[in-house]
Amino acid sequence: MNDVSHDAYCTEIGSRTDELRTAVRSAKAGPAATPVVACPGWTLTQLARHVGGTHRWAAQIVRTRATGLVPHDLVDDVSSPGPETPSALDAWLAEGAAELTGALREAGPDAPLWTVAPSGTALFWARRMTHETTLHAADAAFATGASFAVREDLARDALDEWMGFGALPRVLEAAGPDAPPLTGPGRTLHLHATDARDAEWLVDLTGVPITWSHAHEKAAVAVRAPLTDLVLLLYGRRTPADAAVEVYGDVDLLTLWLERSGFWLRK
Repeated sequence: MNDVSHDAYCTEIGSRTDELRTAVRSAKAGPAATPVVACPGWTLTQLARHVGGTHRWAAQIVRTRATGLVPHDLVDDVSSPGPETPSALDAWLAEGAAELTGALREAGPDAPLWTVAPSGTALFWARRMTHETTLHAADAAFATGASFAVREDLARDALDEWMGFGALPRVLEAAGPDAPPLTGPGRTLHLHATDARDAEWLVDLTGVPITWSHAHEKAAVAVRAPLTDLVLLLYGRRTPADAAVEVYGDVDLLTLWLERSGFWLRK
């Protein structure tokens, strides 16, 4: 993990939520009529409900020091009755972010609790909710024509988090026996940020377990892009064909890895 503090994560959750709140208030057609292209079938209203619900869900986990899965209806059910007007959504988002960051700060980074991947501390949720909120702030920015960027330290951390999830055994287990193989001889990927020093990731799919490192080596497929665009590529907000992304080598391997490593994004 990069050197991002628990408090810095909490601050970023609030800042990114503020960006989403601005989008909700500024959407010319109103949030209920503003489609979110990255989330097919969702409007800005539904995106806001998802984010606010996710914050409340994570806050409950942290506040109660949950030892197992907490029902996540608030995360999934974005179309049931709820806040509709820009002002109501704005207030609801602010309350959810405050509830989450308050619970995280009160718990501290080392509080033991349930997490969806190996960790078992509140710091996991501070990190996960930072990057979840950042991703959806990007969705809102693109829906309303606002600018978007990720700060270097947080972009590096988002990429590291993705690599960690992508190396979990369930990446291979979730695909099923008939899925095309992800691992095999010569299957390696190299990601290189073009706007930061020493910002490189090497993914080794040549065997099991999947491993990754910060390294500069030749690979079956190499990807070059600014840090923000690398984050957006991994989260499905850019494609290998985007002008901001340069791909050299086995594009099919990159596409397969992105799909399989993103198993944890699927609702």
